[in-house]
Amino acid sequence: VQLQASGGGLVQAGGSLRLSCAASGSIFRINVMGWYRQAPGKQRELVASITRGGRTNYADSVKGRGTISRDNSKNTVYLQMNSLKPEDTAVYYCNVDTTPGYEYWGQGTLVTVSS
Repeated sequence: VQLQASGGGLVQAGGSLRLSCAASGSIFRINVMGWYRQAPGKQRELVASITRGGRTNYADSVKGRGTISRDNSKNTVYLQMNSLKPEDTAVYYCNVDTTPGYEYWGQGTLVTVSS
């Protein structure tokens, strides 16, 4: 299974961006899809996740500013981030949890928010 993330880049504070991550390969069923991020010198943290049925979970730091969604027909997960802050600067990784219990990570996409 391969995860291809895209959509990162440089954006000014207050701006928006949309990350995408498409899963491909031998996939039986994707259960939870999520986005994590890792800032320099910090541990990787969950940003948001979404179940196959559409139930979402957000980190407190992005509630009200981020929206995670998915297209099950395309095995793709999206993260819309608005009102970006410099502290959102990080490498963003997509993650999927599949049946029968495997977990996969994308290669990461860098988001830089300038003040």
